[in-house]
Amino acid sequence: MTTSDGATGRSVEPPATGSTREIILATAERLFAEHGVYNVSNRQISEAAGQGNNAAVHYHFGTKNDLITALVERHQDALARRRADYVARVGEHPGLRDWVSCFVLPVADHLAALGKPTWFARFNAQLVTDPTLHPILEQRFRADPAMATVLEGIHRCVEQLPPEVRAERAAITGHLMMHMVADRERALARGRPTTRETWRDTADGLIDAIVGLWQAPAS
Repeated sequence: MTTSDGATGRSVEPPATGSTREIILATAERLFAEHGVYNVSNRQISEAAGQGNNAAVHYHFGTKNDLITALVERHQDALARRRADYVARVGEHPGLRDWVSCFVLPVADHLAALGKPTWFARFNAQLVTDPTLHPILEQRFRADPAMATVLEGIHRCVEQLPPEVRAERAAITGHLMMHMVADRERALARGRPTTRETWRDTADGLIDAIVGLWQAPAS
């Protein structure tokens, strides 16, 4: 059954397979990525997902924040497994580039594995900058042992920097990575040319830039 995309008014075909929860999650992620988290209502998601009950999102997830949390969880388990695998392979004497690679490559690999199109990066980029939604993402990152290991490894490599500078650069690192992959995802969705040919190429450029960021002198 064709339904209307409540955020734009255009007709869309809802996902044809999967559980109702998964269909709602996939639809919500797409609408949030394309139109913005605050520009899409639960009712619009239910309609675009082909649900006869306009309260389907509330029934399956609860509040909008509960839905956003479920979307974060939808990807973070896969990211955590990839990150743990990279951490296990860093060797006995990892350097700064090794640890930064463990930060960037799981995201690039995950986006490549999702196929085309993707909405994950544009959705997550909104959470990174929103003071209300960021704690949802931050809490999940802090629960990942591999992420903690990566951050500790990076900090050990730059112990000469004052703690407040390291905290600042950690924040810049997260913003830089999420917004750069979101920019590439957006360009791919619109059929525009990208600076890097593949997600792995994109990761290489990001790793170079982030390593340079951490090695820069503190004024």
